[in-house]
Amino acid sequence: MAVPFRRVSKTRKRMRRSHNAIEATTVTKCPTCGEMVKPHRVCKKCGSYKGQEVISKKDAE
Repeated sequence: MAVPFRRVSKTRKRMRRSHNAIEATTVTKCPTCGEMVKPHRVCKKCGSYKGQEVISKKDAE
């Protein structure tokens, strides 16, 4: 079984892990209804994408 030749210092370990940070997801406002939506996806509330109605949603009023 392989054994490390030298001990890894705190700095080197932290520099290696510097790219592992979790980024916050990007959200934008739907131009039709104003609901917060992930970019490049259909709005769940109104069913529109790029200003066109892709999924027909029935009003639950």
